[in-house]
Amino acid sequence: AAIYATKEIGMAVLSTTLSLLAVFLPVAFMNSIPGRFLRSFGLTMGAAIAISLLVSFTLTPMLASRWLRMDPLPEGERRKNVLERMVDWFYRPIERVYMKILTFSVDHRWVVVLAAFATLGSCIPLVKKVPKGFLPKNDEAQFEIAVRTPEGTSLAATNLSAERIARDMRDWPEVSATLVTIGDNNTKTPNLASIFVRLVPPDKRLLTQDQLQDKVRKEVIPKLPKEFRTSVSQVAAFGGGSFKTATVQYTLMGPDLVQLAKYSDQIVAKLKAIPGSADVDTSFVTGNPEVVALIDRRKAADLGVNVLDVATAGRLLIGGVKVSRYEENGREYDILVRAQESYRASPEALAQLTVPSMRLGTVPLLDVVDLKRALGPSEIDRLARQRQVTFFANTMPGVGSAEVGNTLEKAVKDMNLPPQYRFAAFGQSKEIKRTGQNFAIAFGLAFIFMYLILAAQFESWLHPITILLALPLTVPFALISLLVFGQSLDIFTMLGILVLFGVVKKNSILQIDHINQLRRQGLSRRDAILHGNRDRLRPILMTSLAFVAGMLPLVTSKGIGAEFNRATAGPVVGGQILSLLLTLLATPIAYSLFDDAAVKLSRLFRLKPRPASETGADEIMEPESNPHVGTPAGVNGGHAPRVGVVS
Repeated sequence: AAIYATKEIGMAVLSTTLSLLAVFLPVAFMNSIPGRFLRSFGLTMGAAIAISLLVSFTLTPMLASRWLRMDPLPEGERRKNVLERMVDWFYRPIERVYMKILTFSVDHRWVVVLAAFATLGSCIPLVKKVPKGFLPKNDEAQFEIAVRTPEGTSLAATNLSAERIARDMRDWPEVSATLVTIGDNNTKTPNLASIFVRLVPPDKRLLTQDQLQDKVRKEVIPKLPKEFRTSVSQVAAFGGGSFKTATVQYTLMGPDLVQLAKYSDQIVAKLKAIPGSADVDTSFVTGNPEVVALIDRRKAADLGVNVLDVATAGRLLIGGVKVSRYEENGREYDILVRAQESYRASPEALAQLTVPSMRLGTVPLLDVVDLKRALGPSEIDRLARQRQVTFFANTMPGVGSAEVGNTLEKAVKDMNLPPQYRFAAFGQSKEIKRTGQNFAIAFGLAFIFMYLILAAQFESWLHPITILLALPLTVPFALISLLVFGQSLDIFTMLGILVLFGVVKKNSILQIDHINQLRRQGLSRRDAILHGNRDRLRPILMTSLAFVAGMLPLVTSKGIGAEFNRATAGPVVGGQILSLLLTLLATPIAYSLFDDAAVKLSRLFRLKPRPASETGADEIMEPESNPHVGTPAGVNGGHAPRVGVVS
């Protein structure tokens, strides 16, 4: 029995395993940052699935032949055990209801076809409604508050303002500790503060981290002076530094800094007007006090002063010039020379500086230079050798960063910027677009590889299409589950949809494989569809419910980092439960429709159709070993003898 059972389901198991490998291996070869996240998952799943094929052909049949025992008495004379009574109480009603629905569907195929098209059509509104992002909003029990005080603020004043915010945060019962750092960036900016907020574990508070961040925006930020620039965001999973943890990032590049500042103000206003945006800011920070030196070229020429000498003198005395290097303990250090701080700290001190002259030897700096006080940018950023301004924003709870980014792109496009100014996604917003492209490639490769594998296994060009048709039908239900669980469409939920494809495809393979077996044994197509799906209903329910049960701990998990688990398990559980009935009906109906199409095409082109005994795989059961082969009774009711020992 173990040998014949393994032969009967051998092709289905092989097809399922190889097609599962075709689903997960493309994930392992995705590039960019999504590939870094998912490569280990794809390789691990591929190795585990390959090993499971060996186990299913060796260990499982051996244990079944040793452990399974059959009662020698006939079914009517022996007493049913507890497990059999539970099956009669729980499974038999499900089977009867399913068979009635399937019989009706076989006789009224257009109902299932309309339901399938309506399901596929619902993808468009559902995709628009589901929030989209790069990573799920993970409750890590920590977040950051970035504060930038007005330019020119001293380090002590910045520290005082940040400590006041931290003191208010420590009064919250959800906060366990805070940490204030000043000037924690490459340029050691003294007016830039970062307040790290550590929260109590998620299971010990009522508000989520995302809700607490929104609470900071509504209760803490409004108390600060309007000149302060603030941002409340997660601690960066990668990258870092100041506002670069924002989930929405775009950059504007162009040649003219004045025009960039003008366009920057307009884009910031449009970004703040987008519903769901928060912590809007830019990298272009003005108001930095500076002294502008304007050279009087006519006077410099009269005094014999070269403009280059003025610039060199200013750089030497104020900025510093490298003159040598020295070595200490195997390390080399630059030696910079510049004027003492008292001679470069104020415009009055600059009056004592001199510059070389070809006529007079040296002349005072102020004889050839006019000094003016002004406000300028704190730093000028460049990207691809062009001046650029980066725009940052976070999102409110329940809003996806992709929606905010797409709305901003449309608003900037309506501005009709000159061609020399380019607006493009940056940071996580750029990775969202790459993630969609990479997953589209992964989905496409998975479908192609699955089709080729199934075509080789079933020796048919139509059966793989019948099997793969069930996969798109699960997408709307996966999207509905995202809305139910309050999740966004990101790299982890897309990974969950891939896992869902693997489970649903396995069910279709079991159905089509067994229908082909029954048709080779002489049953009509209608009887083969009804009996084949009834025989395979129990293993499909067993594997599906077992898989869902294994995912439920991930869906209900709580604690730090649980969102990543729920993001993957949510669409699998919801999509599998909601789409199970439709896929169980759509696959056999699609099988019958494609079979009719094949017959019509063969008549149209006068081709000789293959007999039922030659379709599918080779005959795997000896006729004399299966005494129940024939037309079972009781298609619409009762329980006919099962075909094959596995059933």
